Amino acid sequence: MKNRICLNADVGELPGSEGRALDRAILDVVTRCSIACGGHAGDEDTMAATIHAAQSRGVLIGAHPSYPDREGFGRSRANVSNEELQQSLLSQVRMLKSIARERDVTVSHLKPHGALYNDAAKSDALAEMVVSLCVHMGIPALIGPPGSLLETYARREGLEFIAEAFADRAYEADGSLTARSMEGALLVDEAEQIAQVMRLIISKEVIARTGERVSVEAGTVCLHGDTPGAARSAFLLKEALLARGISIEA
Repeated sequence: MKNRICLNADVGELPGSEGRALDRAILDVVTRCSIACGGHAGDEDTMAATIHAAQSRGVLIGAHPSYPDREGFGRSRANVSNEELQQSLLSQVRMLKSIARERDVTVSHLKPHGALYNDAAKSDALAEMVVSLCVHMGIPALIGPPGSLLETYARREGLEFIAEAFADRAYEADGSLTARSMEGALLVDEAEQIAQVMRLIISKEVIARTGERVSVEAGTVCLHGDTPGAARSAFLLKEALLARGISIEA
């Protein structure tokens, strides 16, 4: 069987013309994108522009809601109650869906952002909240960590679950991502990123920061736009995949 991979990126998060240019460069490579919808970044204008850029490239779009924490870029829940969080997430996704509907574009998946992504992977209450949001909003697929509670609840509700790995993040021996506060958590070397993605696709594993081989079976690989040199790294990764006969598909 021919090797294939879905590449995804979180977009609509960086300000100004430079941010939009970087998004367009990464959208030239990926097959899915998750668009910031106001919780940690983004507004109606950035959502509309990003949807247009993705649509013109045939890239599937998804919602990228977060804790309502623009100052901290979605890294803190603070004192937001479950009820307040549920309403915020609903408002974020409704806004993106409304803008997408005006342009006749389908919101194909949802991917929680940042701390919400990590917390919902381990919390029954948050995993159920995120999955219920997908069901309520008619979003058929959820992107999240493999083997997480998000996967458990998504499959229970009949959603497609797309397990995610990362091109530019280091892993620990237990399969978790290395904390960003630790040295070596971010892979900025292009050759390292390419090697990690190749290993994920071909061997379904990564080499942990401490040297162990870790099994990781993922349906999509994320490219972070805020990693230094992201646009060049994305282009080089695409070239390397195609040279190996690996197709990039949604």
